[in-house]
Amino acid sequence: MPKAREHTYRTRVVWTGDLGTGTSGYRDYDRGHEVSSEGPPPLLGTADPAFLGSAEAWNPEQLLLASLAQCHMLTYLALCSLNGVAVTGYEDLSGATMTEDGAGGGAFTEAVLRPRVRVASAAVRERALALHEEAHRKCFIANSVTFPVRCEPTVEV
Repeated sequence: MPKAREHTYRTRVVWTGDLGTGTSGYRDYDRGHEVSSEGPPPLLGTADPAFLGSAEAWNPEQLLLASLAQCHMLTYLALCSLNGVAVTGYEDLSGATMTEDGAGGGAFTEAVLRPRVRVASAAVRERALALHEEAHRKCFIANSVTFPVRCEPTVEV
């Protein structure tokens, strides 16, 4: 059995939304911030518009869903390459539901990944479909959340 390995990740989040009076009132500051890490360009973030953010930047809820979709895709593509399945296209129109609890908090209650995959040959279509289940079981991000993550893939030739 392969030895377990540990990976460490670091990010920096800097609030950029001081409008001159800091957080003197709930509506007196902008939710803008910058997310960065060593290597990639900074990512502009905000709150969901429902929480006084802007639709012009990424919010944490979108980023969580994107992480789930990215992790599934990358795991799936690796499995396909290792199993002789030539994928020629991949798109995921995923969705998630977050429910507020009425006391100022809440949680995600579900995410649904909907990958549409194109393969090079009809002979591998069923195998390509089955590899989604294995990718889902092995996805680091899906294994790290407490809400259900469903996968509803389609495979086209």
